[in-house]
Amino acid sequence: MGFIRKLLLPNEVDFNLALYDQVHACKLMVDELYKACVNHDVGTLQLITISAQHAREIKTQNMVQLLDVFLTPYDKESIYRMITQLDWIALSIKHFQLEAEVYDTHSLSEYEPKLKLLVEMVNALEDGVSKLPEKKLNLVACRTDEIHDQYDEVVGLCAKATAALMALDDCKRIIRHKDMLLQLKEIAKRIHIAANTLEDMAIKVV
Repeated sequence: MGFIRKLLLPNEVDFNLALYDQVHACKLMVDELYKACVNHDVGTLQLITISAQHAREIKTQNMVQLLDVFLTPYDKESIYRMITQLDWIALSIKHFQLEAEVYDTHSLSEYEPKLKLLVEMVNALEDGVSKLPEKKLNLVACRTDEIHDQYDEVVGLCAKATAALMALDDCKRIIRHKDMLLQLKEIAKRIHIAANTLEDMAIKVV
């Protein structure tokens, strides 16, 4: 019977689990960033290289499955957008790590309030993705609303930090930290866009 089913029926993939695995990989990367900050340990950033590779492997696997499968729980375009946006989150985190290393940043403590918000954002995204298969759409909507507000907070904090930088006379410090603040905003932006895609998927479940 299993052989006949495999022959006659289209291949099926659990994309709920596949997307959850990918968003969880992003969450671990944000957690590592935050730990590096609160522990004043730039060395912890090196772990992100390994985590980024793992996230990339999950993205590649999800994309291969999406191209190969016939039946999906949501339309393929929505799944594709979620896969690519989650990949952008991982890439943005990796780019922040790269800038911290290239600029030889000795302390990440000044980024703690922004990184704490990023942790909250990615936690809300992970929780929202976990609610999709249960069709708890009101909870998904709550999480996407939270992410919207948290993104607004991140942008506000980065704007204030940039304004404080501009009051300094140290041009090198201004350029270095302004670039890193921009990269933090990029991470937040990608989480926010992924949340918009999650909301789109939730609407189509109804």
